[in-house]
Amino acid sequence: MRIVVTGLIGQYPFGGVIWDYVQYVLGFQALGHEVYYLEDTGVWPYDPRLETITEDCSYQVEALTRIFADFNLGDRWIYRNAADGVFHGAGERIARELIKSGDLLVNVSTASWFEDYEVGVKHQMFLDGDPMFTQIGLHDPEKTSYTQRLKAHDSHFSFGLKLGEADCRVPDTGIVWKKTLQPVALEYWPYQEETPLDQFTTVMNWCSYKPKVWQGRDYGQKDVEFARFKELPRHTPQKLVIAMGQGIGKKRPTEELRGIGWGIVEPDEVIPDHQTYQKFLRQSKGEWSIAKHGYVEGRTGWFSCRTACYLALGRPCIVQDTGWSEHLTEREGLLPFTTLEECVEGLARIDADYERHRRGARAFAEKYLDARRVCQDLLDQAGVG
Repeated sequence: MRIVVTGLIGQYPFGGVIWDYVQYVLGFQALGHEVYYLEDTGVWPYDPRLETITEDCSYQVEALTRIFADFNLGDRWIYRNAADGVFHGAGERIARELIKSGDLLVNVSTASWFEDYEVGVKHQMFLDGDPMFTQIGLHDPEKTSYTQRLKAHDSHFSFGLKLGEADCRVPDTGIVWKKTLQPVALEYWPYQEETPLDQFTTVMNWCSYKPKVWQGRDYGQKDVEFARFKELPRHTPQKLVIAMGQGIGKKRPTEELRGIGWGIVEPDEVIPDHQTYQKFLRQSKGEWSIAKHGYVEGRTGWFSCRTACYLALGRPCIVQDTGWSEHLTEREGLLPFTTLEECVEGLARIDADYERHRRGARAFAEKYLDARRVCQDLLDQAGVG
């Protein structure tokens, strides 16, 4: 099949963002399909070197060229500069052909809408990586065109493993959401025998956007959940280091967190690209992480694409439960928590039997997260291919 995957690698060619999208390309390609990456967001380029929006997309083109070469994907990418409409990479002709007559469009997180294309692709698949927030947005009366375009897809998938269940607070949208997990190209995330640094880590943003409101209830970001666990360093001997973005308005309480015992490092310094991101995870003892308040409060069953990568490396994870533990029941290498006490206990359990838990982490990744398995499951559930 001819498959096109959308994404935001050019707009945000940093750390985990690159992996989030490129692993779909790698997964479908490993299944023997002809796959292209197409980024046409309608958003002007952002140049982090100048810290400004610009009409010049040379930063994006250079980044995409380097990234796709690193993954041996050559010119299987297309980036359209919203400022002047010019296509880069494989070019405009291929982009329009793919959307007109391709077999499958995998639209990841509404990255592209293709408003001025002749859309004739045989199957349009939408992937929701932000459950609760996506569905609240579909009820926004000011976003009717967004709702119509999203619903026009032929199949809809979500990282929210509990969508549609009785205790899940995600609003009904009239869409039947199929469930999926982040694909991990395991050949690029080999099991690590090396001894890691003696620290649990994670990567997060203090606050990505304002809370969303549904039926009078706020559904917020990670800053809300972090407040419940910020005293953790005072209750465990394990070292905890976070590559943490400062969030909107740069409101991260850096000195307060460091005073409690958190190691806070800047993402743009330690994980500026896909290679340093992987190194940061690889050198970690494992992951400790919270989820967005909206994921937790909404009982979405959301499971992290970042956690998936830790697990593939054989790095055990103890992560906040959003309901995912009801569907992913293995407890070697992957532990859920809901309270501070469970955090302390879980960290101690992993530390006490580390080799078993890191083998369990890799086994989990091989069972559930292998990009070939995940991408084939998308095709099977959608009834294509």
